[in-house]
Amino acid sequence: MDPLAPLLDLADVAPALAEARDRVDAAMRHRALRRHGGQVAAEASLRAAVASAALEGNAYDLDDVRGGTVTDPVVQGALRVAEGIGGLVDLWPRAPRQALAKLHVLAARGVVPADDLGRLTGGAERIDALSALVAGNDRTPPLLLAAIVHAELITLRPFAGPAGVVARAAARLTLINRGFDPRGLVAVEVGHREREPEYVGSAGAYATGTPDGVRSWLRHYASAVTVAAEEISRIGDGVLASV
Repeated sequence: MDPLAPLLDLADVAPALAEARDRVDAAMRHRALRRHGGQVAAEASLRAAVASAALEGNAYDLDDVRGGTVTDPVVQGALRVAEGIGGLVDLWPRAPRQALAKLHVLAARGVVPADDLGRLTGGAERIDALSALVAGNDRTPPLLLAAIVHAELITLRPFAGPAGVVARAAARLTLINRGFDPRGLVAVEVGHREREPEYVGSAGAYATGTPDGVRSWLRHYASAVTVAAEEISRIGDGVLASV
């Protein structure tokens, strides 16, 4: 049985996740992806990294980051995570804790002392439970699993420094590994950034552990994925306009 299945019975959650999935499916049919998919994926990855760093309080103009003029270590870590995430897709369902440690090394280098890289600062039991949920789980719908992975890690913040970057990357790993977003096009971080007050509020609500709090988070996550689907179309339109 899917251990997270009861969450789909929370009011409006299943329809919201289904609508988000449909929006992504529609965006995946954009004309730009036929011949310029790599270019779209690269831009989506960049925007995801910039948004993730901004959510940690390190906001910079997208074009400045693209131009290579931003040396902020949190931004640079988010960029390393975006570049390295593809190499962790196969590891994630086999050894989630190891993958999380590698994500932290990428994200936090130059931000926290070297001895703290990849090391948990707390929440080991809950991380073990999350790892057990992720490992080999082919039952939970990808969007639901990614949302819970993200929420658990953003609640625990089990690593020093930019733990939020790690949380958001782990959620993306889930979507990629489970086949929801095999090309890495869905920059959910952009959706979180665009709806940042809701992101912060719903994450806090989730941390209460109440059904309403969990429902609030899952509805926000669906909304953020919908924004990410719209971002695919925006990027695709821009790529077609430039060729």
